[in-house]
Parts: sequence; C-alpha cells; structure tokens
Amino acid sequence: MNPLILIIEDEAPIRKYLSASFVDAGYRVNEAASGEEGLRLAVDYPPDLVVLDLGLPGIDGQEVIQQLRQWLRVPIIVLSARDQEAQKILALDHGADDYVTKPFGTGELLARIRAALRHAASSPTGNVVTFGTVRVDLAARTVHRNHEIVHLTPLEYKLLVTMIRHTGKVLTHRFLLREVWGPNDVAEPHYVRVFMANLRRKLEEDSARPQFFLTEPGVGYRFHSAV
Repeated sequence: MNPLILIIEDEAPIRKYLSASFVDAGYRVNEAASGEEGLRLAVDYPPDLVVLDLGLPGIDGQEVIQQLRQWLRVPIIVLSARDQEAQKILALDHGADDYVTKPFGTGELLARIRAALRHAASSPTGNVVTFGTVRVDLAARTVHRNHEIVHLTPLEYKLLVTMIRHTGKVLTHRFLLREVWGPNDVAEPHYVRVFMANLRRKLEEDSARPQFFLTEPGVGYRFHSAV
C-alpha cells in the first residue's frame, strides 16, 4: 500500500495544492486545517509521514510536533516562512526531521519526502552500519575505513553514533550538545563544529567536500548514509 501523508495546513489553497501534488506522485493523503484536527487524524489514521505548517490556529505547529512525538515516530517535515529561522530550529529541537522554506518548489518537497521515507525505512536497527568505505560495528564499538581501524576519541565516537541513529534527520547544534556532551555540560556550540571537522577528516574521502556529514547552514548537521 502506498505511503499515507498527513497534511496539517490551515491555508486551504496550499493544503489543496499539496494534496493534489502528493496524490499525483502516488501517495495517499489526509488533510487537516488545524493542529487539533491533525492530531485526531494521526490517531485515527496513523500516517507514514507528516507535512506540517508551523503557523496554525489554536494549537500551533510547535505544540503539534511535541504531542506527535510522544507516540509517533514517523518523519515530520515542517513548512516554515523565511523569517522563521528561530522557529525552524525550535521545531527541529522538538522532533521535526526536516524543513522546507516557503515559498517552496513541489519538486524539492517531493524529493525531501522520498528521502525521509527512504531513511525511515532503512534506519539502522542492526549492529553494523556501512557508508562509503566506512564500517561501524556498534556492538564492538569499532570503526574501520578501507579495512583499517580508525581511532576516534570517546566524544567523536558518541557524535558519530548520534548522527547514525538519526540518519537523514537535521540535528541542531543544541540537540547535538545535549546528546553528546550532556544536558549539564558547559560545552559551547563551536565544540560541535570542531568535532564534526574531526569526523570528516577521519571518515570522509574529502573533508572539504563531505558526502556523509552534511552542514545545514545556520541550523546544524545531517548524516546522509548513501550518495
């Protein structure tokens, strides 16, 4: 059965346009004009992916994300306005997986939907993860590149595992600081940049043009496991 997408968008023309575009692309669609309606539909008809506008009447998009994330693990793609940089980052911290900035192109949005569904279906569940020439054994806590051991510091390894566990998802600097350094640590945002540079140097073929550890400007990073 084709994936079911839940659209939560209060502007009827945009909602109808998205619905028609998704149906044309082969997806099944449910539509909600408010956060409350979206939450009810998510319970009654669990979706495979959610496309969510942040500026909703009643329960706003941020609250919808937080409530969905209490029980729903499917990808959430946020639609955000250009002047909502802080809101975009907050949405990602609340559990959104990706964002598309308004005005957006249908082709880009559909590509991000395909990528999110693909990553959700292939999220690492076993002990061994491979990308490029790198092999990570999560059980043995070993990393090899081109069949040679790669020596990572404990924090580098923790950052790597965090990125792998959230493959395809945009991870903010704040999220990575909390997950890797801990909620009570005094680490600064530039620590993430330094350690990400170390991972790229050790695991990318060309650290200046990374293929796997991608930067989301002004937001954070995304791990892309296949090129």
